[in-house]
Amino acid sequence: MNDKDIKRLSRLTAILTQLQTKRLLTASELADKFLVSKRTIYRDIKALEQAGVPILTEEGKGYSLMNGYRIPPVMFSESEANALITAEQLVLKNKDASFVKDYTEAVSKIKSVLRNNTKDKVNLLSNRIISGQNTDNDRTSNNLSTLQLALTNFNLVKIKYYSPYTDQTTERTIEPFAIYTSDENWLLIALCRLRNDYRAFRLDRIASLWVLSQTFKPHKITFEEYFDICRKKCLTPLP
Repeated sequence: MNDKDIKRLSRLTAILTQLQTKRLLTASELADKFLVSKRTIYRDIKALEQAGVPILTEEGKGYSLMNGYRIPPVMFSESEANALITAEQLVLKNKDASFVKDYTEAVSKIKSVLRNNTKDKVNLLSNRIISGQNTDNDRTSNNLSTLQLALTNFNLVKIKYYSPYTDQTTERTIEPFAIYTSDENWLLIALCRLRNDYRAFRLDRIASLWVLSQTFKPHKITFEEYFDICRKKCLTPLP
């Protein structure tokens, strides 16, 4: 097998991984990722189909794997494993307890599939990496995982939220839209039904929450459009 064949085999395997990771991928997206032409991607998809991989083609949309099809677990290179271990040390300093717990459990599962020599090296590395953030390991919230599920399943959430500006706690029903982190604290962007507008809620100020069985329609606004709205509000002079 020559270098060209090895390179193509590696790309075919990577395409399979991408198809398993995402629900739908276009030829253009794959071509951009692997720095090849769309014609090359077409040939690769055909080769995978001929090898028995059940790839579904949606005209004008892209490719996907037949539901239920799975490829064997992916083996990580030492550099990829090191990146995960480094990220773990940063996550351990995060202020949301649910996020730390879920990530730690996920990394433990990843470690279980590593080759023994790689496993020994990443365990060594984990003892030699220190993050200077949040040195006291403060945990100021424990709701990130719950809110992530509410966001992706479009569930309404009822919260009791404390505002230090008014020194009051209000009860609100919100539609989770997006999550971002700032200064080690997590913030939830949601449509607040009380204010009938998008608001940013710091997770460490949510006194309690309940995920409701009722769902809401997915928001059409994008993250970029939300920030544009925020910028315009800041630039609008007060009456």
